[in-house]
Amino acid sequence: MAKESRYVEFEKVRKYEKPITPFPISQGCSVSELVQRMAGTSFQARNLARGVEIWSQMLAGERTILLGLAGAMVPAGMRQVMVYLIENRLIDCLVSTGANLFHDLHESLGRAHWQGDSCTDDQELASSKIYRIYDTFLSAEEFDKTERFVIDFSSSLETNRAYTTREFFFLLGKALSSQGKEAGMLTAAAKANLPIYCPAPGDSVFGTALAAARVKGESHLLFDVIKDTVELIQIACSAPSTGVIFIGGGTPKNFIQQVELCGDIFGKELKGHQYAIQVTTDSPQWGGLSGCTFEEARSWRKITPDAATVTINADATIALPIMVSALSESSAQIIENRKKPSFILRKELTIR
Repeated sequence: MAKESRYVEFEKVRKYEKPITPFPISQGCSVSELVQRMAGTSFQARNLARGVEIWSQMLAGERTILLGLAGAMVPAGMRQVMVYLIENRLIDCLVSTGANLFHDLHESLGRAHWQGDSCTDDQELASSKIYRIYDTFLSAEEFDKTERFVIDFSSSLETNRAYTTREFFFLLGKALSSQGKEAGMLTAAAKANLPIYCPAPGDSVFGTALAAARVKGESHLLFDVIKDTVELIQIACSAPSTGVIFIGGGTPKNFIQQVELCGDIFGKELKGHQYAIQVTTDSPQWGGLSGCTFEEARSWRKITPDAATVTINADATIALPIMVSALSESSAQIIENRKKPSFILRKELTIR
């Protein structure tokens, strides 16, 4: 009887579950075809394919897509991937660490990051005035020149009021558009009127550059990060629905997630983000937000109970280019025809 019961249960599994499809190799396979084949496999390959599927669903509906960017993504070569997302409006709002935005500025000014070696003698690098980010190098002298650019730009702004980081980076992107040598996130966002927020500007060279400028009397720029929070809540409240993409975790992740708890500020009950993709190498069991699951986020009502979600436990420098390349091929028509919010990025944010 026990044997028969187990057999019936196994038959139910066979009836309702898809079989694993061994991954076939063939010449001339496009990236979108590669991802489709990954969908028939398991582990993080299937999760990555699921991420592409959910992102495509976000693009197909009338919703606002917010992306949180953490980790050293720009130094690792992801700048043009992010530019593509902004220019083609696969995202509608970017929340980033200050570090990624500074390195974007650095590269936009024509200054490079260099392939290095994680096993290099760091004392030798220090004496040669070379900074290391794992296996990536950059010139300290060039870094200082980019810091100087930040100070000079900040000194040109009004000093009798505080700026949201959204307004600051919009104005910086506009200034960079005429002075830069490469397209970057800042210039692409300024051109597309896409808001960029940096909830922790002091935790980056923007913070140290402006600290030096204040001490020397060159600039007394102030950031109004509370108004940043108010604006992002307004963006969430104005959206028919929202989808989120987290590259890494950190401050950008919580800054985006927490808005769903705050709709009552504007008399609106938000039910949580309806779509959510996370690419992370962090684990949940240590209690850190960067590794926390979307199931945990549901307990806070940051994610709706029925949200389409996936966590891809992978290096974002591998996962992100594959996902975006696949979307550029398989969802080109959806991207072209999508209904997206539009913004006016002046002193006050206007959502249309």
